[in-house]
Amino acid sequence: MNHASFEKKRGKPRILVAPLDWGLGHATRVIPIVRELLDLDVDVWLAGEGAQEQLLKGEFPSLPFLPLDGYRIKYAATAWGLFRQLLVQSPRLLRAIKRENRWLQKAIQLYQLDGVISDNRYGLHSTAIPCIFITHQLQIKSLLGKWGESLLQRSNYNYIQRFHECWIPDHEQEGLAGELSHPRKLPSIPVRYIGTLSRFEKPVSSETKGNLLFLLSGPEPQRSILENIIIAAIVHYPGNAIVVRGLPGDSRIIPSTNMIRFYNHLPTPGLQEAMEQADYIICRSGYSTVMDLATLQKKSIMIPTPGQTEQEYLGTYLQQKKFTVSISQKDFQLEKALHRAAHFNYVFPHAGHSGFKKTITDFVGSLRHR
Repeated sequence: MNHASFEKKRGKPRILVAPLDWGLGHATRVIPIVRELLDLDVDVWLAGEGAQEQLLKGEFPSLPFLPLDGYRIKYAATAWGLFRQLLVQSPRLLRAIKRENRWLQKAIQLYQLDGVISDNRYGLHSTAIPCIFITHQLQIKSLLGKWGESLLQRSNYNYIQRFHECWIPDHEQEGLAGELSHPRKLPSIPVRYIGTLSRFEKPVSSETKGNLLFLLSGPEPQRSILENIIIAAIVHYPGNAIVVRGLPGDSRIIPSTNMIRFYNHLPTPGLQEAMEQADYIICRSGYSTVMDLATLQKKSIMIPTPGQTEQEYLGTYLQQKKFTVSISQKDFQLEKALHRAAHFNYVFPHAGHSGFKKTITDFVGSLRHR
């Protein structure tokens, strides 16, 4: 761990940024926040573990990084299997939240933290310093229907309301996340819609005819299940394809060919170039990916993770909005999917993400005047 110097510079607030370890999306969407904090001359510290740590260290190699255990949620191969897994893991998840809260109280004293920005890490709240909670899910979809969703929302708000503010990476009107970020009832703490968060800038390149880009992500075993489906499908694809496996720091490599290239991970500039040059991007319907696609205005084919109700809702909602073609994993066939996409009337919403800058400026200003 690079502790840098514990000595703080006068007028330079020290802010901890920590994303959830549920796939890579929470880590990628804090990248623009960290960049903005650095532009405001903030002393930024990061925390996490595993793939999220590898990704953020690759983006910000000079920043101090604190080891912080993730929630380590295990997935299942089926929708109801995942539901049962989450129920079984609930006690362990609650213990992890309490453990990270104890960790934060010690870290505040040891590292002289002035503020916290937590992306969906429920335990990173304190009465000692201002703590921000980032989420696009104020309404959590449930296989148990409205009753289950109401129960989940009460539990969700019980944790969110321990923070000082809640930042929602979406637009207040015509949002990308639909009901997830626009529930009937908001938390009782201040809520700010900060616009879409993407590590990418608006595109400058043009697409190359026939290129496909496959973006794999998320916890196992579903990441590998989709990877196997994709590998079997692209063998017969006549054009060029890139598969980004979503495994930063992994040393295992799948051999590439002249037409099909495999990468465990691509840094931001390389990934943006690959996305810009693709005719279609085939990916999960994770919300961070949705924001990236909106920013780059790219045509996509989404395959929601089975049993992950958020992704299943987003796939359906965004297809209705003409943003994407959504196909279930069990029904996915590459040739048919590309045929559907070729005849689909894509409509892209406004996705400027400059709105979050004022929110961050206000937050940093409040810390400097404490």
